[in-house]
Amino acid sequence: AFSGCTGLTSVTIPDSVTSIGSEAFYGCSKLTSITIPDSVTSIGNDAFEGCTGLTSVTIGNGVRSISSDAFRGCSGLTSITIPDNVTSIGGSAFAYCSGLTSVTIGNGVTSIRDNAFFCCTGLTSITIPDSVTSIGSEAFSSCRKLTSITIPDSVTSIGNYAFYDCSGLTSITIPDSVTSIGSYAFYDCRGLMSINYNGTIAQWNDISKGSSWNSYTGSYKIYCTDGTLSK
Repeated sequence: AFSGCTGLTSVTIPDSVTSIGSEAFYGCSKLTSITIPDSVTSIGNDAFEGCTGLTSVTIGNGVRSISSDAFRGCSGLTSITIPDNVTSIGGSAFAYCSGLTSVTIGNGVTSIRDNAFFCCTGLTSITIPDSVTSIGSEAFSSCRKLTSITIPDSVTSIGNYAFYDCSGLTSITIPDSVTSIGSYAFYDCRGLMSINYNGTIAQWNDISKGSSWNSYTGSYKIYCTDGTLSK
């Protein structure tokens, strides 16, 4: 609808709108802020992709899904709050949002899909709620300023390359609910010094781990409930 309107600086979305379609505001590089009303239930693929001037986004409480690439490349965004009604964060939804420093994910999100926060190089903190059961491939890959991450008890799988090249990561907490860690999941996390695991050594050894899941990491220790392991 407004794709490529590079001069557009402001827009008001009324309460009568229920969905924002694919590429609706794609490449509107001078758009500085957007408020999505509570009437909107879905944000389509690439809806705000390439809106590099966007510094403020308010996502209404009615939104249930944020589709793939929805805010990809919105490099001016510094923070985002995803409301509780959202159940999934689509693939590459916030990829290359290099200005993002903090993300608050609502308690309704069950999956963080592939590449969701890929190359968010400014991201320093993120809280993953207990509702999340899976973290997709490359979900936080190349988020080099992340220093620590706590994975909640609800998560059962960590995807391939999930935290690949998170060179600033020094510690991570992994629950005993996790049954698989994908290939290259923590590859090139050179600063990693500790993995806090709230299960036993035997449980840790039983986790399915993909190839090179821990290659090129720091000389970390794994702190289990009944002892300590070294890399």
